[in-house]
Amino acid sequence: MKARVTITLKPGVLDPQGKAIEGALTSLGFSGVNQARQGKVIDLDLAATDESAAREEVGRMCEALLANTVVERYDIAILS
Repeated sequence: MKARVTITLKPGVLDPQGKAIEGALTSLGFSGVNQARQGKVIDLDLAATDESAAREEVGRMCEALLANTVVERYDIAILS
């Protein structure tokens, strides 16, 4: 079973990389970008066969290691 974890900064947390992306896009002539926020995507290939068990396990992974839940939030998608 495959899972995708998308981790982003919580609203209100300063995002210097997002600001850098926003500035670079503007300097390249892409004037329609009002804001950029950066994050990360982690794809996992799991041995689990039960979707709810896999989701629960990945949630524990996020809480223990993958996300800094003080400043980040995460979303889990089970892909197959």
